[in-house]
Amino acid sequence: MSKPIPEFKNEDEERLFWAENDSSEYVDWSKAQHLVFPNLKPTTRAISLRLPESMLDELRQLANQRDVPYQSLIKVFLRERIDREYRLPAIAEGKAGYRTVRNK
Repeated sequence: MSKPIPEFKNEDEERLFWAENDSSEYVDWSKAQHLVFPNLKPTTRAISLRLPESMLDELRQLANQRDVPYQSLIKVFLRERIDREYRLPAIAEGKAGYRTVRNK
């Protein structure tokens, strides 16, 4: 039997409570359902990034060929590269079904 979740006066009180208590004592996680929120947009932060003009021109040209904004294309390129970098350790260990080729 789970403990009852107390009533909270405000979010700060609730935040403090959950920071000090284990939710498994209050919630039966075996009855939890997986939910997907497909329309949520991730929080973004503006950054300043200095690029060589030639690189920026190339990015704009590629974006124009794909009919997308160049900043969106940069995000796609970064996402692909980040995903590849996270797969590299698994590849090097032979866990991803790839054979590692190393140049000497």
